[in-house]
Amino acid sequence: MPIEVGKIVKGRVSGITSFGAFIKLKDGKVGLVHISEIADEYVKDVASYLKENQIVKVKVISIDDKGKISLSIKRANEESKKVKSGPPEEFDWGKPNNLDKMSFEERLSKFLKDSDEKMLDLKKSIESKRKKGSNRKYVNY
Repeated sequence: MPIEVGKIVKGRVSGITSFGAFIKLKDGKVGLVHISEIADEYVKDVASYLKENQIVKVKVISIDDKGKISLSIKRANEESKKVKSGPPEEFDWGKPNNLDKMSFEERLSKFLKDSDEKMLDLKKSIESKRKKGSNRKYVNY
């Protein structure tokens, strides 16, 4: 099967450098996962995330005219985490819900509890993104 842009394939880590990792693919070709494409968070040391001969799942980002293959572990993992369309998993659409049996106060209490949990998750997500961005240096021109 030829290597194509957008495909997710498995490969073996054949080398680790300060700027990324070389991945040997099934057909014998070698691609590079740049340090910025290893994980969602800031990666200071590639060796702390990958080991030689480790099998990894990568997404083919690009193949240039010279045959250089750019790969991404981060984007391959994002593909597997994508939300499936359809109803939320925590709610069973086939069964009648208990909201019909709840009083208004109970419904309101449940709504507020669920809302607080979702807001807390959202705040954590925003804070983690802010922390990632605070490591960047900005240059004024």
